[in-house]
Amino acid sequence: MTFTLPGFDLDRFVRETLAEDLGEGLPGGGKDVTSDSVIPANARFAGVMDSRDAIVVAGLPLAEAFFRHLDPECVIESLASDGDSVAAGTDLMRLTGNARAMLTAERSALNIVQHLSGIATMTRAYVEAMQQGSATCTLLDTRKTLPGLRLLEKYATRQGGGQNHRMGLWDAAMIKDNHVAVAGSVGEAVRRARDAGVKPIICEVDRLDQIEPAIAAGAHHLLLDNMSPATLKQAVALVAGRTATEASGGINLETIAAKAASGVDYCSVGRLTQSAPAADVGLDFALV
Repeated sequence: MTFTLPGFDLDRFVRETLAEDLGEGLPGGGKDVTSDSVIPANARFAGVMDSRDAIVVAGLPLAEAFFRHLDPECVIESLASDGDSVAAGTDLMRLTGNARAMLTAERSALNIVQHLSGIATMTRAYVEAMQQGSATCTLLDTRKTLPGLRLLEKYATRQGGGQNHRMGLWDAAMIKDNHVAVAGSVGEAVRRARDAGVKPIICEVDRLDQIEPAIAAGAHHLLLDNMSPATLKQAVALVAGRTATEASGGINLETIAAKAASGVDYCSVGRLTQSAPAADVGLDFALV
């Protein structure tokens, strides 16, 4: 099972994650003292990874990479694919290999599948709730990600049916209230970004009277912050299709349908990556 993401080094991620768990570079570190002392070197395990709850799967190729890194000869059969919605009790992966290697890699493999599947599962719930208000609105994530895991967490939101907002500080300007405070006004902040040749320019507005100056100055996308559904509807009417519109702030599973029904193009939700609970995924081994 291959896995590639632009800008993501899978081999390095696997090496560094396992090195952290093994304590490489620390006094007495560099080994799994439990497995090495309890499990014979030539023992073999067969195991099944399964979901204990209904989830949207994400991270299986990474789990496979952890096991193969420690036992290149292990046999792995993937029974689901990232992006699949599966019922509780679904087997996700079968594997057979060196018992010590399987146990050493187990926690890292499970951690990443649990975390990414949790994000994908929450994302799918938000997409489904949003579609009750609008069949055309698109769910976006944010930059509220764990350091070092952004590419993976944003990958997981895609598996759940969402789309990615900007990936970082480099691929779009996002003018927020602090930028406006320094520049003096929404219009001046947008003009400065435009004159610098930045594209696209996303501008946060929290009042209706900021919309026209932002558009006139060259904003490509308006982030309508903490507006009620009624105010969002007014904002969409004022924009009249001249730029993309995004509802942000105060969005949860109970409010997203009404926000989307206002006619905005996007709803963005920080909790997709910031607060998603880990999925309940387990792995049981037996000697072979």
